[in-house]
Amino acid sequence: MINHDFWKGKRVFLTGHTGFKGSWLSLWLQQLGAEVTGFSLPPPTQPSLFELANVEKGMTSLIGDIRDLEKLSRSLQESKAEIVFHLAAQPLVRLSYKTPVDTYSTNVMGTVNLLESIRRSNGVRSAVIVTTDKCYENREWVWGYREDEPMGGHDPYSNSKGCAELVVSAYRRSFFSDPKGPQIASARAGNVIGGGDFADDRLIPDIVRAALSKQKLTIRNPNATRPWQHVLEPLSGYLLLAEHLYQENGSSFAEGWNFGPNEDAEVPVKNILEIVVTEWRDASCHVTFESNQELHEAQMLKLDVSKAKHKLNWRPKMKIREAIKLTSDWYQNYIKNENLEKLTHAQIEFFEGLLRT
Repeated sequence: MINHDFWKGKRVFLTGHTGFKGSWLSLWLQQLGAEVTGFSLPPPTQPSLFELANVEKGMTSLIGDIRDLEKLSRSLQESKAEIVFHLAAQPLVRLSYKTPVDTYSTNVMGTVNLLESIRRSNGVRSAVIVTTDKCYENREWVWGYREDEPMGGHDPYSNSKGCAELVVSAYRRSFFSDPKGPQIASARAGNVIGGGDFADDRLIPDIVRAALSKQKLTIRNPNATRPWQHVLEPLSGYLLLAEHLYQENGSSFAEGWNFGPNEDAEVPVKNILEIVVTEWRDASCHVTFESNQELHEAQMLKLDVSKAKHKLNWRPKMKIREAIKLTSDWYQNYIKNENLEKLTHAQIEFFEGLLRT
């Protein structure tokens, strides 16, 4: 599915390259032979996948804030990028309640700045703006949201991503409607898991920390259903989408896209905990459940990926147990102080093998 010949030598500009998802995408692009320039704040966690896997080694890494339009625009121009991936964001729901202004300024105005930088640039052919599955107006439906559902979001994070989607739509209609100009698409993924995520308030990192410290783990909203997927699944969708946008008929792909998991992975939080403990018994810890929350979080969230399957020929390859096993293997090697750069590259190669089946 991923065309190595296409990516070899392509100049790529990636915001958020020091984050969890951005680090995985940076390494994958490096393996594909792309010339990658990253623009981001310093790694958001300690430890971080960016440092543990030596992500910076194979790319040009620039430290900057996407709210700084002039620096962002200048960096994009100097990179001479043909393809842009926008992943930089404030990505946490609960943190958005504490820092709503920073969340909106980063997720909304950061997106405006990136799109404005593309307007000013010469040579950008395609851009994938990454938002989230939470950008939809959540009505607690038992079926998946389609790309034409209304944007919304109850909490500042989800709402800011819905706003970002509206920004992308407005810029696309106003400034990027020329079929010969840059083609802009947005991508909405599910709850990603994978090795190297050390963020707070994320299920598997919280399990790992509790198991290592022998401390009690409190699981909030244990019955909340989410579309869980390994991080490489949506990243393969972003890469495939960028390829299609780059082609002569790229304008027909310049729209919003869902990249979610198979139905077996749309399960409650407590089910994921059970599978993690089954796959990695050392991760067992004392767990308490907390269902009543002062801060609102959606209980039911699913994505309909029919469009990506039919128009991009993209489809998720891993069942949920396979995704958790790959994730558990990474953390077990982290605990053993193994070579995580080599392991992360090996997991990307393993996943590419799945794509060929």
